[in-house]
Amino acid sequence: MTSESCLAIVLGAGLGTRMKSSLPKVMHEIGNLPLIGHVVRAVQAAGSEELAVVIGPEMPEVETTVRSLSPGAQCFVQHDRLGTAHAVKAAEAAYQGSECGHVLVLFGDTPLVTPASFVALREELAKGADVVVLGFEAADPHGYGRLLTKGNQLVSIREEKDATDEERRVSLCNAGIMGFRREALAELVDLIENKNAKGEYYLTDAVEIAASKGLKVRFSVAPESEVQGINTRAQLAACDAVFQERMRQQAMADGVTLLAPDTVYFSWDTAVAQDVVVEPHVVFGPGVRIETGVRIKAFSHFEKAHVERNATVGPYARLRPNAQVGVGAHIGNFVEIKNAQIEAGAKVNHLSYIGDARIGTKTNVGAGTITCNYDGYFKHHTDIGAGAFIGSDSILVAPVTIGDGALIAAGSVITENVDTNAMAFGRSRQVSKSDRAAEVRAGLEKKKAQTKQAD
Repeated sequence: MTSESCLAIVLGAGLGTRMKSSLPKVMHEIGNLPLIGHVVRAVQAAGSEELAVVIGPEMPEVETTVRSLSPGAQCFVQHDRLGTAHAVKAAEAAYQGSECGHVLVLFGDTPLVTPASFVALREELAKGADVVVLGFEAADPHGYGRLLTKGNQLVSIREEKDATDEERRVSLCNAGIMGFRREALAELVDLIENKNAKGEYYLTDAVEIAASKGLKVRFSVAPESEVQGINTRAQLAACDAVFQERMRQQAMADGVTLLAPDTVYFSWDTAVAQDVVVEPHVVFGPGVRIETGVRIKAFSHFEKAHVERNATVGPYARLRPNAQVGVGAHIGNFVEIKNAQIEAGAKVNHLSYIGDARIGTKTNVGAGTITCNYDGYFKHHTDIGAGAFIGSDSILVAPVTIGDGALIAAGSVITENVDTNAMAFGRSRQVSKSDRAAEVRAGLEKKKAQTKQAD
C-alpha cells in the first residue's frame, strides 16, 4: 500500500431508467446492501481517507446511505448530466480543497471491484504515474472502449465506433475507473472539451491530453467479473450471483460447511464462525451472527439475529430482528422468534411463535405455544424463568411472568403471573355426554338428506 493519502470520487448516482424503477440505480441492492455501499466499503478497505460522491438532484436516500458508511463523506449534486468529466468537475471543491496526493474516480454501479484492484491503481500512482486507467481482458470486447498501449504506457482509449479493424481486435478494454495524481486531475479536467455528438465531457479524454503533455499514463488490469456495471435488472441479478459465490467461497475457506452452497444466500455483513454447518436453502438477511458449532437446518431464514455456539436452528425456522438464541438452545421446525432471548439449553422445538419474550435456561416450550405480545396498539413482554415447562398449545397473554420451574398445563390460556415452581391451568373443565355423538351424527345426516331433496 502506498503511503500517499487518497481521495475517492464516486460518480454515476443516476436514476437508471433502464432499471424500470423510480429508485436511484445505485440504491438497488446486492447482498442486502445498496450498490453504492459496496463501492464505498471497497475504497475504504483500499485505504481511501476521503470520500466524495456526485449524485443527481433530489436523491437524499443516496446521501443518507453514503454517510451511514462514511460520516465524513462530501456529497455534490450534478444538476445537468453532461458526462463523466462534468461530474468530476461537480466535485471540484473536494479535490481542490484536499491535501490527498492521489484521487480515484469510480462508479457507484460497479459494486464488485475489490479493494485489491483499487490498491493496484494507487500503487501505479505511487510509482510515478500521473494518470492510471483500470482495464480488463474482455471475453467479447464488442462495444467496449479499447486500451491502446505501448509497453507499460497507455497511449489512448479508443471507442469502438472510432477504432480501426486492427484496434477492434484488441481485447484489453476500458473499465472506466481511473486514478490521478491530484494536481494532474485538476489540470486535465479543465482541458477536456465537449467535441462529441452528445455535447458531453468525457473523462477518458484525459488520457490523450495527458499523453500529449508528456505526462505518464499507465494502466492496471482487473478480472472482467469485477468491473461489470449495472443498467438492467438482469445485470443486477448477474452481479448478485457473483457476489453470492464470493461469499460462499469465503465462508467455506473460513471453515463453514455448506451442504449445498448454491442454495445458501448471504448478506454483505453475514458473520458465520468456523465449524458451523448450514444445510440447503438457508437465507441470511442483514445483521446476522452465527457462532461456532451451530447447525442450521434446511429452509431457515435469519434477519438481525444472533445464534450462540452449539445451538440448533430449523428446519423451516424464522429468526427475526433481535432474536437471540443461547448456547446449546434448540429452535425447531416452523418456529418464529422475534425480539426474544432464548437462553442456554432452552428448547422451542415445534410450531411456535415467541415474540417480545425471554425464555430461561433449560426451559421447554411445547408445540403450538404462542406469546400474545401485541394488543393492537402496544407490544408487551413475556418473561419465562429457568427450568420451566410450557405445555403444548399454550397461549401466554402478555404482559405475563412465569417463574422458574413453573409448569403450564397443555392447552392453557395464561393471563396472570405464575409463581416459581407453581402449576397453572388456564382451560375450561372437560364435559363428556354419553351417546351424544351418535345423536349429533343422526341429526346432521337427516339435515343433509333434506337438503338433497330440496335441490
